[in-house]
Order: sequence, then C-alpha cells, then structure tokens
Amino acid sequence: MGENSTVPANRNLLGLTRPVVLVGLMGAGKTTVGRRLAQSIGLEFIDSDNEITEAAGCSIPDIFEIYGESIFRDLEKRVILRLLGSEPAVIATGGGAFMNPAIRDSIRTHAISIWLRAELEVLLERVSRRNTRPLLEQGDKRTILTRLIEERHPVYGNADLVVDSGEGSHEAVVTEIIRRLKEKESA
Repeated sequence: MGENSTVPANRNLLGLTRPVVLVGLMGAGKTTVGRRLAQSIGLEFIDSDNEITEAAGCSIPDIFEIYGESIFRDLEKRVILRLLGSEPAVIATGGGAFMNPAIRDSIRTHAISIWLRAELEVLLERVSRRNTRPLLEQGDKRTILTRLIEERHPVYGNADLVVDSGEGSHEAVVTEIIRRLKEKESA
C-alpha cells in the first residue's frame, strides 16, 4: 500500500472480516480518526486520497486542475474498488466518493461504512486550516459546504453506522466507533 498507510503490530483486534470505510464531508475527520481507529483495533490505515495521488503521480489539486473532476472521480472509483478487495483495513475516502453509486454499492457489499457526521461550523473551522481542497477553491467555503451538506447528507445517511464527529476529541469518536462496531458485529 501507499507510504501513508500504517500497519500496527497487533492485527484485527475486533476480528473484522471486511474493511471499515469512513465516509463524510471534507473536514469531518476521516483521516485523523481513521488513523487512530486503525491503530486502536490493529488494522492497516489507508487514505484513498493518498492512494490516488500515488497512482496518478501528482496531487489531487493538480489532477483537478490538469485533468478535471471527471477524470479524478474515475481514478477515485478504480482505486477504491481495488482497496475494497483487500484484507480488512480502515479506509478513509474522499468526501465525494460515496456519492458514486458504483462505489457505494461496492462498499455496501464488501465493507462496513461509517459516516462521520459533523456540523457546518465544525467543518468550516477544520477546512480553513489548509488550502488543499479543490472544491473549496471555487467560491465561499460556507456556501460551498452548505450546498455539499444539502446534496450529500441524504446519501451519507445510507452508511451502515453514523457517528458524530464534532468539537470533542478524536479519541471519543474512535471509542464510539469501536463500541458501535462491536455492537454491529455481535448482532
């Protein structure tokens, strides 16, 4: 896997048989929470955006600028479908990935999806820390995120689990995910 994946010493402490896929808007904490979750449960962490940049040989902003969003989305789909065929891992996806019906169907079939849900103000604060999000470079961040919330939240609601990722600690979010995964797997 890519250079940003991590492999803990202990493996699969929850006995999961399929990947855990984190979905949600940019700024929801998918990468940060995903790394900590993977470490806590003894799985590899994979950031699909890192895998995409590795496959493309350039950054996501460059892919958007040079090739356009449709080429990025096609590459994203191919990378995520490949990742879903691997051993159980924690996979953080880009904010738009779950909007693709083919990706969503494959996640539903081959993984456990978790929507990290965050309020607009939390998202705004988090995404303002970096300027590496091409969709937010097209206008006012609040307006764009509000539109994305309206478009994407109903689709994200199809995830297997919904966990709020608010202003609290990432550790609290990880603890809640682990609790919910144990419940789901024992049901």
